[in-house]
Amino acid sequence: MRSGKDSRLLAEQRRRRISDLIEQKGQITVGDLVEKFSISAVTARADLDVLSSQGFVVRSHGGAVRQVEATQEYPLRLKKSLHHAEKVRIGRAAADVIQDGETVILDSGTTTAEIARHLKARRLRSVTVITHALNIASELMDAAGISVIMIGGLLRPVSCSFVGPQAESMLREFRADRLFLAVDGFDLDIGPSTPDVLEAQLNGLMMDISKEVNVVADFSKLGRRSVSRIGPLSRIHRLITDTRAPAEFTEALRKSKVEVITA
Repeated sequence: MRSGKDSRLLAEQRRRRISDLIEQKGQITVGDLVEKFSISAVTARADLDVLSSQGFVVRSHGGAVRQVEATQEYPLRLKKSLHHAEKVRIGRAAADVIQDGETVILDSGTTTAEIARHLKARRLRSVTVITHALNIASELMDAAGISVIMIGGLLRPVSCSFVGPQAESMLREFRADRLFLAVDGFDLDIGPSTPDVLEAQLNGLMMDISKEVNVVADFSKLGRRSVSRIGPLSRIHRLITDTRAPAEFTEALRKSKVEVITA
């Protein structure tokens, strides 16, 4: 019978091998680990949770992916699986903020796509949604009571969104009650940020034309900085995040007069 120390050593060795595999392949599933290491799915998930808590990997729905810097972007189809449960809860909480008769902007991203999905389920009588994201327009195209204004421009395949001078020119013609801004980084010093400069410029304009700015971001985005700054912290009215958000971060926001909702 193995001692507790031996078991811990074996687990650490297995996790190092798992980390190396994810670094080489980019991603791995729980099923892959069960087959390769002859372990249970429960043990495989526990290993990935430990590696995620140590910052070596990012947990996704059904597996994990290689950790990347906030300066890089995942394709939309992969981002959808990252912190999925948190994004669902954030999306529901954000959709509940929207009232009948309002005009809202939904930024591109998988968290804002969850807002669109929950907003559709609320069946409000009259809401106008402005978006530059194809996945969000597709989600809302048959939603009763929701009018969709699609912003055109240069298509960014990685985010399935339109950016550039044409998008900015069209956006300047509108005004919105609320903006829901998905970000790749949200830092207490520089505010929200994103990897792409054209996306950042369009996001900044969205902030300018909106009465209220809501940042929607799961815990993994908080305290991170990306390449392109979107706008100042002073323009943010509310952060909608999940219960794993660092307490020191949310408390600092509240002291800066930013409302925080955790879902």
